[in-house]
Amino acid sequence: MAGKAVIRRKPTQDRAKERVERILAAASELITETGSDAVRMSEIASRAGVPIGSLYQYFPDKPAILRMLALRVMERVREGLKESLAGIKTTKEARVRVDQLLEGYYALFITEPDVRDIWSAIQSDKTLQVLDIEDSRVNGKVVFDALKHLVPKRELARFEVGCFLLMQLTGAAVRLAIAVDRKEGDRLMKEYRALTQREFVALLGA
Repeated sequence: MAGKAVIRRKPTQDRAKERVERILAAASELITETGSDAVRMSEIASRAGVPIGSLYQYFPDKPAILRMLALRVMERVREGLKESLAGIKTTKEARVRVDQLLEGYYALFITEPDVRDIWSAIQSDKTLQVLDIEDSRVNGKVVFDALKHLVPKRELARFEVGCFLLMQLTGAAVRLAIAVDRKEGDRLMKEYRALTQREFVALLGA
């Protein structure tokens, strides 16, 4: 599946890499302005200042650009996840860090409109849906590896499943929260964080 998410022609020279970056930046800007459905490939090429033929050399269609943008967000979130969970030694610290991660993930969607639209596009693209699930699985493994030393051995299998569920359900909870008005969305995320504390983090023996 990863092969469907990469660009058609991988840039190797600095000039080509810079062109791809301009294309992705232009797409992100246009998505923020009008939403992904309204963006056309010709508009992306024009905003990026590249010939339309050059655009198609790297990206065969708009979903390919969305997949690349989605991958970059996923990588960014994963690096933040690893950094935030590094060196946790107590269950109390784990509870605080997990809650901060959920709060920060919601804030990402609130403050960056292009991220919201990219994630909306995921729901209508089968390739992106599979990519999203795999991302949740990998992120769940990151959480599991970071916190498994705090979990009783008899609960490890259940905890691993719970980590996967946490990552996938968090995405669903955030998408719901941003689909309603901000006040209701804030309440929904507050309750979701509370549910996580009660049900998921309880596996840590806290």
